[in-house]
Parts: sequence; C-alpha cells; structure tokens
Amino acid sequence: MFKRPKVTIVGAGATGSATAHRIAAMGLGDVVLLDVVPGIPQGRALDLQQAAPLEGFDARITGTNDYADTAGSDVVVITAGSPRKPGMTREDLLRVNYAIVKSVTENIVRYSPDCYLIVLTNPLDVMTYVAYKESGFDASKVMGQSGILDSARFRTFLALELGVALEDTSAIVLGGHGDAMLPLPRYASVGGVPVEQLLSSDAILKIVERTRNGGGEIVNLLKTGSASYAPGAAVAEMVEAIVRNKKRVLPVAAYLNGEYGHTDVYAGVPVVLGGNGVEKVIELELTTVEKEEFGKSIQVIKTNIYMLYGGEDAGERVC
Repeated sequence: MFKRPKVTIVGAGATGSATAHRIAAMGLGDVVLLDVVPGIPQGRALDLQQAAPLEGFDARITGTNDYADTAGSDVVVITAGSPRKPGMTREDLLRVNYAIVKSVTENIVRYSPDCYLIVLTNPLDVMTYVAYKESGFDASKVMGQSGILDSARFRTFLALELGVALEDTSAIVLGGHGDAMLPLPRYASVGGVPVEQLLSSDAILKIVERTRNGGGEIVNLLKTGSASYAPGAAVAEMVEAIVRNKKRVLPVAAYLNGEYGHTDVYAGVPVVLGGNGVEKVIELELTTVEKEEFGKSIQVIKTNIYMLYGGEDAGERVC
C-alpha cells in the first residue's frame, strides 16, 4: 500500500505555519503541526486543511500538542524557539533555545528514530549542532536551513537592482546564518553572466551588506515578528529534495568533517541533498580573503558551541 511521506513541523508560529502551508501545497506529504500551546496547532491545522479544496492539494493536516502524533515521521522540521527579549543577553538566548531544541530532539527521536531533521531555530548553526549531538543521528540526517534563504535574499536584491527576472539569478552564501555570513559575488550570475560584469563593486558591496542584514531588516519593519514566507519556502525545497530524492545542489547548514579545513561544526555550504540526506559536501575554491572570512564565521559558531558543550574536547572545537 502506498504511504505518503509524513512531515512534522515543531512550532506552530508564523514560520512553522508558512512551512506547513508550502509543504502541503507542494504535495510533499501529510503534515503534523506540533506546538506546546493548546489550541494553536489544532486551529492552524484546521484552517490549512480547509484551504485544501480551494488550492487543490490533498494532504492531511494534523494539529497536536502530543509528540505521539508525530510517530513515524519521515522528515521533522524544528522551528520552535524563543526570540531574544529585552534584558536577555545573547548567551541567555543561546541557553534558552538549547534547552528547547534538546527537548524537542529527544522527543522526536523517541517517536521517529529514522527521520531526517531540519533545524530553523536560532542561532541556527549552533542549534543544528545541538540536534545532531542530542539525536545521535548520522550527520547526513541532520541539517539546518539557512543557505537557501540567505542565497534567495542575495538573488532577490540582485534582481531588484538590475531590473531582471528573479528566476534568472543565481547566487550562493556560505558560513553562519548571521552577521558573519559570507555572500560570494564571484559565484553570482544572471542568466549565466557574472554579476561583477553587470554591477559596480560599490553596488555589489551594498547588496552583500543588505543580504547579511536580510532577516534584521524584516524584523525592524515588522516590530513584533520575523520572516516566515521565505524561510517556509526554503524548508519546503529541502523537504522536496529528500522525499523525492532529487539530488539537488543546495546551500544548507551541514556538518563539516575536514571540508573547508574545519571539523566538528555546522555551517552553510553547498551540498548534494537527496533521499539519503546530505549526500556530499561540495567544496568551492575560495580566495585567501574568502577563506579568512569563512574562518571568522566558523569561529563565531564554534565559540557558541563551546559555551554549550565545553569539556574534554572543547579546546579542539574553538581552535
């Protein structure tokens, strides 16, 4: 008997709900929306289910507060986490979200020991590492969504500046999901034409900086929220690559085990993503300056990992 893929999304806020909508509309599988707040996931799920006959998708949408309902999931997306609140330090936020992701991961593994994990909770690269450590999964089965989103922002700003079709742009962003990310103009193009032939260095620099602040720009505009549509679409692209074994070349937060000269850390890099998860990390040739910037980004991630997992091998992690 045919079995639809089952995709669980932990966290029924704006991002989780947008992700659920995109996955259902793309026909990627049945969706379970889980949240700790009673009524929220159930209400979101019912609303989304009622959109099915209008939008033409046939997925079954379930809202729940019980991890038992997630049993047998093929892919689990973790969006649950706390935003930074007034008076809260970066370290405070790190430890709060560590506790959340650790608990979520433990519960997911209990009911879906064979699933693939995609993490969105910030700080993303560190929280992906937490999911990897606490799940005990092979690194190929645990990944973070960041590079697709950051690259989409880069592509958007390039297209808007040049006045061209967004679909004709190609770009990639490496490193951590934050201020230290590394957009690569050398690898960006429009219809195959390098952007360095189309824009001045000053214009490209402004776009790079706007890309780095892409999430912050939205937060500042919304005042009481953050991006949801673009992250949801980015996650759906990852889920599709896995459940349909598409072998997509996509930038995701993946585990590095010597690639790019770094070990025991998660960071944004291009990978082959398919039915076996992260099947290969693709190493781009970087200039000396790009290597230095990538290293700085890795250092930020490793410093935060050390704050959570300092111990016998902590020295190696922060080198």
